Amino acid sequence: MASYQLEVKQQNKKLILKTVYQLEPISRADLAKVLSLTKATVSNLVDELVQEHYLEQVGLGKSSGGRRPLMLKINEKAGYTISVDIGVNYIRSILTDLKGGIMKKAVETTDTNVYEDTMRYIETMVNNLINDMDDAPFGLVGIGFGVPGLVDSDGTVISTPNLDWQESDIRKRFEAAFDVHVIVENEANAGAFGEKSFGEGISSDHFIYISGGIGIGVGLIFDGVLYRGRNGFTGELGHTIIQMDGLTCSCGKKGCWERYASELYILKEYEKLKGMPWHQLTLEEAVTEAAADEDVRAIFHRAARHFAIGLTNIINSFNPEKIIVGNRLTQAEQYMLPVIEEVIAETAISPIAKGVGIHFNNTDQLATVLGLSAFSIERFFDREFST
Repeated sequence: MASYQLEVKQQNKKLILKTVYQLEPISRADLAKVLSLTKATVSNLVDELVQEHYLEQVGLGKSSGGRRPLMLKINEKAGYTISVDIGVNYIRSILTDLKGGIMKKAVETTDTNVYEDTMRYIETMVNNLINDMDDAPFGLVGIGFGVPGLVDSDGTVISTPNLDWQESDIRKRFEAAFDVHVIVENEANAGAFGEKSFGEGISSDHFIYISGGIGIGVGLIFDGVLYRGRNGFTGELGHTIIQMDGLTCSCGKKGCWERYASELYILKEYEKLKGMPWHQLTLEEAVTEAAADEDVRAIFHRAARHFAIGLTNIINSFNPEKIIVGNRLTQAEQYMLPVIEEVIAETAISPIAKGVGIHFNNTDQLATVLGLSAFSIERFFDREFST
């Protein structure tokens, strides 16, 4: 009986905490109504959560006839998360509080193809972020990594088609080095969760997140929840075929969508104009040059048409409310979005495509790292109140 009572208490405390996280600021009385718990139960558990530094009281709310109630919110400065988005040609990192508020962020352009060099580089970045943390009751509660490849439900990296990694002990390596819980996720899944938690997907329950970089990753939000599939491998729509016997993709197959619509496609086409190896060129240079060069603009228009073919397949298959495009391709919105919208209007099934918004979210390309932060915070609360 004592064990059962403890389990119920822990579940209720976690429920209160997550409800405050979503609805703050909120009073004890409103919490009791939302959760269908007695006012006495809520009051007692809230007092414990305040004493344990999870919650804090923040002034008085509006009165409904009696005394003005004390309002509650998450004590976001009680702990921190670190999140790292590993791209093919960049590493982006952030330090956040327990509400996903960004305390520090950094992005470095670097070749991540050599696994050991990349890991050592990230260890330095993580140490720098830890040094920037203020004292907090819970300290660092988690580190999250977004990886461009297949990641199973246990956080094991199965393959990285656009990176020549032969090993991938990220989780074990960083848990041992920093003595903290580590999450490893597919970067597009993390991006979708970031948009749902903090971005353009907050008010949408059915949307698709497209991560457009050297490859193309896809995260699916159905009924407000990240869809993972049987083993966590959903979202590899960048490797759907749009051209039979077409160009060879990094995955070894031919005609993949990402080979025709990604940053890599743009750079390889740009290479033909510049007479330089594609890996010595940058998307930023191409975007700048496109303003005055019709041939460069034509590259973006071709990529946009290919991109739209993939989006048409997604719209016809999943009937989403919206599609959110993130990551590096957002820099080319002005050249790509009008073409994408035109092609979708021509090719998608009209009743399904009607009302589907295509949004390029180009606010610092933070969806993946914010999603990793949200994962770390959620799992921290789950661990704290497990029995």
